[in-house]
Amino acid sequence: MELLESLPTLLKSFWYIAIPTSLIFLIQTVITFSGLDVADGFDTDFDADVHDGDFQLFSLRNLINFLLGFSWTGISFYATLGEKPVFLIVTSLVVGVLFVLLFFFVIKQVQKLAEDNSFKITNTLNKTAEVYLTIPEKKSGKGKIMISVNGAFHELEAMTENDRIPSGSSVKVVKIENNNLLIVETI
Repeated sequence: MELLESLPTLLKSFWYIAIPTSLIFLIQTVITFSGLDVADGFDTDFDADVHDGDFQLFSLRNLINFLLGFSWTGISFYATLGEKPVFLIVTSLVVGVLFVLLFFFVIKQVQKLAEDNSFKITNTLNKTAEVYLTIPEKKSGKGKIMISVNGAFHELEAMTENDRIPSGSSVKVVKIENNNLLIVETI
């Protein structure tokens, strides 16, 4: 720390921000890549809707990103803008905000990679399927169909409001009853 004591006040301030911020950033990075990252930010005693989806504007991670950009920009440009401290601070503030925006952009791109392949029966509407077990006429009994949803095949119970549909026939799902029973008709 003796090295920092001989520096000008503004540059010393940037270093005092950069060192702990960089250490916290390294710890966050290790925690994130080790899979121990469970939450972004702290629990508070109040509720506020200040986030967009999973991105929270006011979080520890964003504060660290801002301070990282702010402090290292101040250190990097001190030699060229040190005589104009207002320009140096404004430039550092702009880069700090850009770090937060860059993090936001990266998170949004990563979220686009996430794919929800969970089965939802509503995804079967208007899809075609093949009758697996004969479907009795006029809702007098249940048969089974094989249907592909999100690239996976599902065997589901089905009924028809029309004539009997034999095994091997192609059908189209026209309704869903009771959130689990498909109503189909021949194609």
